[in-house]
Amino acid sequence: MIKLLYGLITGIVFGFLLQKARVLRYDKQIGALRLQDMTIIKFMLSSVLVGLVGIYALQDAGLAKISVKSTQLGANILGGLIFGLGWGLIGYCPGTAVGAVAEGRWDALWGIAGMLVGAALFAEIYPFLKTTVYTWGNYGKLTLPQLLGLNHWLIIILFIAGGLALFRFFAKKGI
Repeated sequence: MIKLLYGLITGIVFGFLLQKARVLRYDKQIGALRLQDMTIIKFMLSSVLVGLVGIYALQDAGLAKISVKSTQLGANILGGLIFGLGWGLIGYCPGTAVGAVAEGRWDALWGIAGMLVGAALFAEIYPFLKTTVYTWGNYGKLTLPQLLGLNHWLIIILFIAGGLALFRFFAKKGI
């Protein structure tokens, strides 16, 4: 039960930060899709980098265990295409759609409805996908540090350096 409570608290904090960063706004979503406004990209990249450090620090301290899912290129590519198509059509990604509804933007309900329909369709066609798409490019449980044979902290430092360079580039371009 305590894990559920931690998840709820984390979700509330993340939702609050989404709202404060103004990434729930439709104009920010469209700006990101058109590569004209990097607010969402910067927010998500910051979240990924902080999460990367946090998860590995917790794992190294023995407080968490990372559960790596199989790398399945077919499923990842198909899922990414569907996600991108939905985001492009409705102008909200799943998290921002829920946040936008919480702010009173009822157009985002179409995104939530689409997610529910998509989840139902996925559940129906999963047996077919499992024997087809999920077998394309299946590399098993693989992480970048394992693939490169390097310590995970070296990879994390490289990602942070890359992220900071990207932030600097966005600042110079004014986006």
